[in-house]
Amino acid sequence: MILELADLRIHPGQNAAFEEAIERGVRTVIQQAQGFQGYKINRGIENTERYVLQIFWDTLKDHTVGFRESPAFEQWRAIVGPFFASAPAVEHFELVVKSD
Repeated sequence: MILELADLRIHPGQNAAFEEAIERGVRTVIQQAQGFQGYKINRGIENTERYVLQIFWDTLKDHTVGFRESPAFEQWRAIVGPFFASAPAVEHFELVVKSD
């Protein structure tokens, strides 16, 4: 399993609309992608315009090729992109240790 971690910064005052959009975008677009396993969305406490989106994929290629190079990526960005105050920082991680 691969974890995609996206650090998102949105424009001030857009939290409610962004939260609706990001959930809708994941549910209607990303969730349909091959290799999608699940997601989490967290909002910052100290900086409420900062969000961390975690998406779990079967393989790195499922995200970087299967999703990012598909028309679905453009659909996703059309839904959430207008809220971004800056380009998202996206990195990938693999599980090393897990608690019981």
